[in-house]
Amino acid sequence: MSHQKPIVAFLYDFDKTLCTTDMEDYAFIPSLGMTPREFWAKANGFGRQNRVDGILAYMYTMIRESHGRNLPFTRESLVKMGRDIVLFPGVREWFARINAFGAQQGVRVEHYIISSGLREIIEGCSISGEFKEIYASEFYYDEEGRPVWPKLTVNFTAKTQFVYRINKGVLDVSDDKTLNDSMPDDSKRVPFHNMVYVGDGLSDVPCMKMMRSYGGQAIAVYQPESRTAVEELLAKGRVDYIFPADYREDTALDLTVKNIIRKMAIADALGYENARQLRSIGGDVLPNQVELF
Repeated sequence: MSHQKPIVAFLYDFDKTLCTTDMEDYAFIPSLGMTPREFWAKANGFGRQNRVDGILAYMYTMIRESHGRNLPFTRESLVKMGRDIVLFPGVREWFARINAFGAQQGVRVEHYIISSGLREIIEGCSISGEFKEIYASEFYYDEEGRPVWPKLTVNFTAKTQFVYRINKGVLDVSDDKTLNDSMPDDSKRVPFHNMVYVGDGLSDVPCMKMMRSYGGQAIAVYQPESRTAVEELLAKGRVDYIFPADYREDTALDLTVKNIIRKMAIADALGYENARQLRSIGGDVLPNQVELF
């Protein structure tokens, strides 16, 4: 039996993880003539007053404020706004470099987004093509490209659903049946212990805790003003590592991620060899003999 190349999956938040602030702050909110503080205060206030989920509240506020100013609000206009996103240093080159390093170690690297921001804006940014799947909040649009209903909302706790989808290889969000079907651990497409979650703060804690509970890795990146918050995450055991949000080659983040990939590749090779030898002598492969994390 041939050994299929294992997959190592990187799961990223987007806002303040790959880009410097909330994606709506770059172009959408300025187009309203509002400051980010004004817009988010209005969206959050609407949510609290009407007991609306925070993600639905900001999506509704985007529509209401655009219509109130007679501004175009279409899928096309949102995608165009993605061009103004400012990425952290090294992000554009990160994916090709990490993919190449993974290939050198004998693994295939995949990248995914799990974000409460808008898929449409992410699709317009320069790195959108790097991801196998983008899970983010999204509108359903009519024939003229105008939003008529929320198609998907990704709040903080709902993010974990998409980790399970990646684990099982059930990437279609409309396919709940297959997602909930029982599946042996050894048939899951990406084992949890081959996952790395990269985020920036409290909104990522459910996914970070999930990684640490199931043998994956959790990394928090920070800007200088947010260092104290991520240090608290590290002190409370919610993440494995914290690093400045600098994705350039030979930074602490880059070197540690390469070591993680190296470790995952070695663990997979050892687990496969252990299973191969047991089969060659007619022995049973027990779960704890191939599960190395």
